[in-house]
Amino acid sequence: MAAKYSNQSRYTVAVDCIVFGYDGQNLKILLVKRALTPLKGRWSLMGGFVAKNESADQAASRILASLTGLKDVYQEQFYTFTDPGRDSQERTISIAYFSLIDIKKYKEFISDAYHAEWFSIKDFPNLIFDHEEMVKTAKKRLQYKATSHAILFELLPDKFTLPLLQSLFEDVYESSFDKGNFSRKMLSTGLLLKQRDKDKTGSKKGAYFYKLDRKNYQQNLHKILKLVPNPNSIL
Repeated sequence: MAAKYSNQSRYTVAVDCIVFGYDGQNLKILLVKRALTPLKGRWSLMGGFVAKNESADQAASRILASLTGLKDVYQEQFYTFTDPGRDSQERTISIAYFSLIDIKKYKEFISDAYHAEWFSIKDFPNLIFDHEEMVKTAKKRLQYKATSHAILFELLPDKFTLPLLQSLFEDVYESSFDKGNFSRKMLSTGLLLKQRDKDKTGSKKGAYFYKLDRKNYQQNLHKILKLVPNPNSIL
């Protein structure tokens, strides 16, 4: 049997999950009440420890499912937090993930066992440890990734209107877009398939629904970049 590494410290490895959702008006994050001491009962990201027999990806999926009931959602590892003092109990390295979901689609699956609650990305309570830094880093990563990938569509229903899509982009990038310019640029990407039906909840005239062209979108993803205000500021 091979000898273990000698004279090396042992650390705890955890995963933390930042779940982004969109309710049609605001970008939000899903928080839970911490179940462990210290800081039991404080607002926290969803997290837990990586077991000996699983990868970090498997741990993140398991923890997300156990705390929220969510499965098979978009999930991406984006950063590893290693500050020696980040956890007051013991040295813990955290591998962070972000997930993207349509709040309305998954609303009934959110478990209330851990008091899970949605908060606006612009107004959420104080979080434990370095979780606020995690949220800020995750949002930056989301902004960057969305310049060349269609990941923001994971936050939308299968059918959506251009006003809804514009509202999402404005909230993610904290910027305002001219309605005409946004529609023209988005349609020019070739990413959208116009549907025959309309959403008439906002007006009698209504707005046409669109779907993401998932069959051909890979070749047009780079065109999203021209929609982003000051893209160099997030690179």
